[in-house]
Amino acid sequence: MSEVNPRVLVIPNYQDWEYRALEQLCVHVGRGTAPRYVEQSDVKAIGQRCVAKTGFDPSFARPHSERAMGGTLHAVDGDVLLNSTGTGTIGRSVVFRESGSFIVDGHVTALRPKESKCSSVWLSAVLQSPWGQEHLERFCYAGSTNQVELSASALRVSEVPTPPYNEQSKIAEVLDTLDVAIRGTEAVVAKLKAIKQGLLHDLLTRGIDANGDLRPPQPEAPHLYKQTPLGWLPKEWETSKLPGLAQPNRPVIRTGPFGSSLKGEHWRETGRPVITIGSFGENGFIEEELLFIDEKKAMSMIEYEVHPGDLVFSRVADVGRSLVVEDSETGWIMSSNLMRISVERKKLLPSLLHVQLRHSVRLRKQMSQLVNSAGRDVANSAVLLALDIAVPPVGEQTEIEKAIACNDDKLVQEEQQLGKLRLQKSGLMDDLLTGRKPATPLL
Repeated sequence: MSEVNPRVLVIPNYQDWEYRALEQLCVHVGRGTAPRYVEQSDVKAIGQRCVAKTGFDPSFARPHSERAMGGTLHAVDGDVLLNSTGTGTIGRSVVFRESGSFIVDGHVTALRPKESKCSSVWLSAVLQSPWGQEHLERFCYAGSTNQVELSASALRVSEVPTPPYNEQSKIAEVLDTLDVAIRGTEAVVAKLKAIKQGLLHDLLTRGIDANGDLRPPQPEAPHLYKQTPLGWLPKEWETSKLPGLAQPNRPVIRTGPFGSSLKGEHWRETGRPVITIGSFGENGFIEEELLFIDEKKAMSMIEYEVHPGDLVFSRVADVGRSLVVEDSETGWIMSSNLMRISVERKKLLPSLLHVQLRHSVRLRKQMSQLVNSAGRDVANSAVLLALDIAVPPVGEQTEIEKAIACNDDKLVQEEQQLGKLRLQKSGLMDDLLTGRKPATPLL
């Protein structure tokens, strides 16, 4: 078995590019210094939080005394900033492109590429690649588990397969183009999420009128509203406790089984799915997080089965988190830390109850007060039975559901596009940084 050279970054090198040490590619590789913080200054100190996953974030740069500039390391355009301490942030890098006066603090290493020898974007991509991260972790980190730091001396002598500068620049251009698309899509996703929060608040307090529009706010049209236990709501709406929304032949609430009813000895590789808190995703159950029991055990727990339209509700941890059961999830079993809520669709759409439990500020406040009054963050049947639920007319419920679904569809589409772009970038980095494919045809 051949020895691993701690200086060489182990990465496929399909083009037999020359290996060069980072100190050969950069005019400077080293950390900054401890800042002297002040209340106000035109000089800002770059810390670890500035080196974010999404790029350089100047909002976290803190004012540094203009009287303490001696010995400081000024960040210049094109520097690669590499976090050098901190669990979860060490090894993260960005390319610095900001205007203004910035210095680098002692928790960040700056690599300053040589002009026409090394591309900043290419170098940062190499460091962020799986091969780069593995090399840093194995050979460039020093210290104990909780005090790991990046060794600048080990980093300087690290050798990477280095394509000609012209090829580096083409790789950087491809990656930059993808990064622009990713950042743009991330901005759209963030905007849609913000719109969703505002839309949900409006839909749950103002609803949709006969013309298909949001009603004017209560202060602008007080004659359209009435006072309720949940505050001002449209006068056509009612409020109800859960028993008033119950199905005729099914309990409105069912608490999950005792913890002893489902233990390690019952779990199987496949079988009937068991829903746990860990399987709650943002828009549905995470199948990889489901547990399984055999059919014999499942038949003994039939009272804990869920049916389409049921709400599965978390009664511990993130109290109030809920999901609506789909047709394909019929017969799944809920675990001990969950509750099941079943309402009559002709009275209230399950999706609308779910939205209220998750997003209604008024209902969440009411639930929080009831939960905390017991002295611990756990919901029970008494808490749920005491809640006041907003009940719009059935036709309006359908319109509200459509409005929410329309926004959710747009958000899902953009999130899927974002996932595709990130996957595309990962694949391209694998191809371009190893020389498996040239960058030219991609431009």
